[in-house]
Amino acid sequence: MAGLLAARVLSDAYDEVVVVERDTLPSAPTPRRGVPQGHHVHVLLEAGRATLCDLFPGYGEALIDAGGLIINVGEDLEQYEAGGFLASPATRMEMYCASRPLLEGVARERLAARDPVELRGGCQFTEYVVDDGRVEGVRVRGDDATETIPADLVVDATGRTSRTPQWLSEHGYDTPPTVEVEIDFTYSTIRIDRPAGNRRMLFVPQSAPRTSGGAAFPIEDGEWIVTLGGMHDADPPSTVAGFETYADRLPADGIRELVAERRVVSDGVDRYPFPSNRRRRYEALDDFPAGLVVIGDAIASFNPIYGQGMSVAALEAVQLHHLLASGDTDAIGPRFFAAASNVVDIAWSMAVGADSEFDATSGPTPTGAGLFNRYLNRLVRRAHTDEQLAEAYYRVVGMEEPPTALLRPSTVWRALRPAPGVGGFSAGRSALPNDRA
Repeated sequence: MAGLLAARVLSDAYDEVVVVERDTLPSAPTPRRGVPQGHHVHVLLEAGRATLCDLFPGYGEALIDAGGLIINVGEDLEQYEAGGFLASPATRMEMYCASRPLLEGVARERLAARDPVELRGGCQFTEYVVDDGRVEGVRVRGDDATETIPADLVVDATGRTSRTPQWLSEHGYDTPPTVEVEIDFTYSTIRIDRPAGNRRMLFVPQSAPRTSGGAAFPIEDGEWIVTLGGMHDADPPSTVAGFETYADRLPADGIRELVAERRVVSDGVDRYPFPSNRRRRYEALDDFPAGLVVIGDAIASFNPIYGQGMSVAALEAVQLHHLLASGDTDAIGPRFFAAASNVVDIAWSMAVGADSEFDATSGPTPTGAGLFNRYLNRLVRRAHTDEQLAEAYYRVVGMEEPPTALLRPSTVWRALRPAPGVGGFSAGRSALPNDRA
């Protein structure tokens, strides 16, 4: 998705854009080998949804025509956090629901329709072409033949496995400082049948000290995609038979009931390990080759339970668009990394701040995470019955608003004021009987 979004903004600035993809591009929405997480639950946060619709006019309509759904968060989403379900937000909030292959496939179709763009599937990037310290193209391999593609600008959107840091080291550059926060997260997924018209969406994220979580999202073809995840010591099931037992560990019964009542339509269980949040701080480099940019998960990747990846990639693409629109592409890499770091900072502080609440998590913790987490826990508990706090929380989680929006005086007052009939409050975490570990 980062590559598709980058190609979209490049198509406004260049006469020709070539997208090199190792996988053979599917004619229908099916998971690709190069996206092993594609079998699992994906969420398009509001920031990502709005950006995709801006960059690809008609994206939402095309997604619905292809079988995707629009849900009303207030009516269809049941989100359990901090011992209870969040209230319906004060205003209507919509969300697209579809499988990752469909979300990606619709974007690819709309990108391919743009005149400057050429999509090359089954084409493997092998190395950068460099002249006098500038990246001037790439070499690729496809159908047993090697080819050089010249370029004024090369964008690395190859994800966590990006080889750019190694290439920098081999060519005399410093490698970007890398920060890792170990979470030992694994998730398992099945698909079950969904009755026509039922748009129910269930989300029970991990919440310290409970390391297990789950989600059931409605997707195309009359199905729910059900993902159970576990951090640290909580290993999700590897068999269909184990899904109901594992789901019974969750503090809300909805996911277990769906798994027990509905027919499994997938072939077995898909599993995916995610060992750590990882951030490569390219913005810290003093020297970086001209003609090259790195984007998306190749910069930073986050615990997938928070659903930030596609939206962060979309917001980074917008930053790239602004730099290209200025007409000054000299040293665009460092300037892009500086701009992208502002996007990554927000997602990183939210994901790593939440993950830091688990004792087994190892790695640097964002400054002030402990205090903010205590306040956020209080706010979320109040959001069980306060629709305005629920909306404020959803807008921050959806990356429409920065976390600092939750510190506006009116929001702080609603979160911290004593409950009716109560003389005071404690901002610390308390264990409720129905929040089983």
